[in-house]
Amino acid sequence: MASISVLARTRLFNHSTTRFFSPFKPHSSPFLLQCATKTTCALQQSRRNVIEILEERGLLESITSDALRAACSSPVKVYCGFDPTGESLHLGNLLGIIVLSWFHRSGHGAVALIGGATARVGDPSGKSLERPELDTESLEKNTVGISNTIKRILGRGRNPISVDSDLSVVILNNYDWWKEFSLLDFLKRVGRFARVGSMISKESVRKRLESEEGISFTEFTYQLLQGYDFLHLFQNEGISVQIGGSDQWGNITAGTELIRKILHVKDAYGLTFPLLLKSDGTKFGKSEDGAIWLSPKFLSPYKFYQYFFSITDDDVIRFLRILTFLDIEEIVALEREMAKPGYVPNTAQRRLAEEVTRFVHGEEGLAEALQATEALKPGSGTKLDWKTIEGIAEDVPSCSLAYEEVLNLSLVDLSVSSGLFESKSAARRLLKQGGLYLNNSRVDSEGKRIEAADIVDGKVLLLSAGKKNKVLVRIA
Repeated sequence: MASISVLARTRLFNHSTTRFFSPFKPHSSPFLLQCATKTTCALQQSRRNVIEILEERGLLESITSDALRAACSSPVKVYCGFDPTGESLHLGNLLGIIVLSWFHRSGHGAVALIGGATARVGDPSGKSLERPELDTESLEKNTVGISNTIKRILGRGRNPISVDSDLSVVILNNYDWWKEFSLLDFLKRVGRFARVGSMISKESVRKRLESEEGISFTEFTYQLLQGYDFLHLFQNEGISVQIGGSDQWGNITAGTELIRKILHVKDAYGLTFPLLLKSDGTKFGKSEDGAIWLSPKFLSPYKFYQYFFSITDDDVIRFLRILTFLDIEEIVALEREMAKPGYVPNTAQRRLAEEVTRFVHGEEGLAEALQATEALKPGSGTKLDWKTIEGIAEDVPSCSLAYEEVLNLSLVDLSVSSGLFESKSAARRLLKQGGLYLNNSRVDSEGKRIEAADIVDGKVLLLSAGKKNKVLVRIA
């Protein structure tokens, strides 16, 4: 959507700060009372307003009311929605998790809302075509997958998490309240407060109406479903802030407007963060092979790490601000170092890759990524194992050969039959130059033949021509 400044939008949606529902009053749920206890200490330690932190780091696009700044001087509850349209979240979803984490680190309650109901409809925001319909089995599988991803990321260390509403980071599913909702209930409780003119004016709807494909009634009502989610959470969980990417502005304001009309209160707020884009304006989070998944089931920590390690100098400092929790002073110092003559290339990228991998995959995942990175350097001297080699299996060419074909075969012949070289002369030439490696060990003898001990765990061989060109030989 077109960029609108924070100030412009706060003028359009500025409300008074009269509080209708205080989430930490005695009549609140046990979950909210525990949130109050757990977040008091954190707020005492964190003197800065979370809105200021988000602004400083480039994580604030718009807010519905400038009163949100004052509201965040005391504990509030905030939520971000994730529709289970796939079994794993991807890099585009990471900003929502990071902003939730910033709120939690600043002493506020955080909720991840799984769209078990809304995923059955499909959000038209940013889409030129209607999403394909998902069957119940796929939705349930996807819900489990992304719930596990969120729990894994936000459940570590300073981010305790629960699906039982008893800690300050919680996972809820909107299907729990939508499954008993009838069409008549929806029309009576939500539809009569909606104005078609306002709904059509939303960017996500207007673009689709102007397109050749148009928009279905199902997608048209999506903003009301998301709006009612906010109303439900405001009433029942004391959640007063909804966050989302800038393309969610229309859906978020649908919620604040619904709360204002039905409850006659004005202290429900919306906040959006910028979409993740590269400096050239292209979408960040895609590789040549597709999305950068947050689940290790779909993308190994090694490949995740390597993606961030390859970020350009033009983008790395901005991504350090947006995607890590490093102090701004440390990031500024790294930026200064990059401008100095003695700067070691990729130092900032290495720090970015380490911090983001640690946040998403934990210390164990980072250790796995670093081990694989080091082990897969030709000449590193690190002993390879089958698991480490499999971590890069999808990233390098491979072939399968029978054990009998490989055993006692000359390395020069194997280099050609595996596709690493086009000719034996090219293989011999690089070998003499010291650039041919077997399982990362340099080979100096032209007469080298494959022995049983060379086959890693009896399953694979890794051939390398220089530092970058590799071939994986699987033993059938």
